[in-house]
Formats: sequence, structure tokens, C-alpha cells
Amino acid sequence: MILDDVHRGIAKRKKRKRVGRGPGSGHGKTATRGSKGYYSRSGASRRVGHEGGQTPLARRIAKRGFSNARFATGVLIINLSKLEKHFEAGETVSPETLSEKGLANGRFDAIKILGNGNLTKKLTVRAHRFSQSAAEKISAQGGTAEIVQ
Repeated sequence: MILDDVHRGIAKRKKRKRVGRGPGSGHGKTATRGSKGYYSRSGASRRVGHEGGQTPLARRIAKRGFSNARFATGVLIINLSKLEKHFEAGETVSPETLSEKGLANGRFDAIKILGNGNLTKKLTVRAHRFSQSAAEKISAQGGTAEIVQ
């Protein structure tokens, strides 16, 4: 084998197939369309979703109801265990400080503090919503739970 033979016969730029240019071209007469029928004619096109008379997929699958999910308010949930881990005693927890510490990332409309975990520090927590247990645990340590509008 000669190294030069590797690339011999490989066209770098493939020529486009010219159909309907007579019998000598190899693509004359029917011009690769087959013979007769709807698709041999000019202007023939398949409808999107048409499956040859079979009931189309769009009609076979049930479609019911409506979802308001995309209009729902996005609520970011933060547990007291995270506040315990990331904040020092006497600090103020707010949406701004939560994003600075990397706890409030992404898109959300409200922040809700849940009472999962223990809190051993006095914190001033400002959030949109509080669970009852979270508010009790914060006030038990001498902190305050302030609702932000």
C-alpha cells in the first residue's frame, strides 16, 4: 500500500446530484422520483403529521386539562439547619445576605424559612414566609422573625 493511495478517489467537495438531465446522466426520465403517483409530480408535499391515513399520533394521545404551573409563585425553601451552619450569632439573615452566602440562587418570588434542624444562635431573620415551628425556634433563642413584603 502506498500512502498516496489513501486519499485517491475521495472528492473533497461533493458535486450536487443533477437530476432530470437525460439518460446519459443516470438520473434522467423519472429523475429519482419513481414512476407515477402523487409524489412524482411537481409541487407534491407531505403534510406535517400525516401518517398515510393511519390515525396520527397527535390524535391517538389523550390531551386533557390545563396547568397553571408556569404562573405559580416560586418559593425558595431554607431550613434552620442551613442558617445555623452559615450564619454567626447576632447576624441578620435577609434575602441579600442569603444570596451573598450562596444560599439563595436562581429565580424565586418568595423565601420561606422552615423549622428543620436546630438553632442555637440569636438571629434576626427577614423572609417572606415562616413556618410556625421555624418562628418558634427563632424566638426561643431570642431572635426575631420579620416578614418582608
